[in-house]
Amino acid sequence: MQKTLAVFMVWIGPTSSIFDITTFALMWYVFQANTVAHEALFQSGWFVEGLLSQTLVVHMLRTQKIPFIQSTAALPVLLTTGFIMVLGLYIPFSPFGEMIGLQPLPIEYFPWLVLTLVSYCIVAQLMKQFYIKRFGNWL
Repeated sequence: MQKTLAVFMVWIGPTSSIFDITTFALMWYVFQANTVAHEALFQSGWFVEGLLSQTLVVHMLRTQKIPFIQSTAALPVLLTTGFIMVLGLYIPFSPFGEMIGLQPLPIEYFPWLVLTLVSYCIVAQLMKQFYIKRFGNWL
């Protein structure tokens, strides 16, 4: 099991990194959050995308099937991940978010966020299917 997990990490790890880089580029080039004056905007976008993508990956990795279509998690998992995602979206708009140096994200950010998250899920699913085909099993 340990060797399988290590091989899996090598296969799926770069997938997450691809979307970290695209989020970095989005915040840097599209939203011009590339100066000290705009660091709160950069950090807010990075925080939201990172939290939501890593919350969604729980659903992507919990089954070898297609999550939300062929297999749905138990209600407590759905409620917990849904709550975390809503809370993560709210934090930059909250007094707590301001206190920790975040700021509200512009409405133009959210279509990009959806595109990033959907793309991440598709690529993670493809990597998972490729892994299963290559190694004959899922974790």
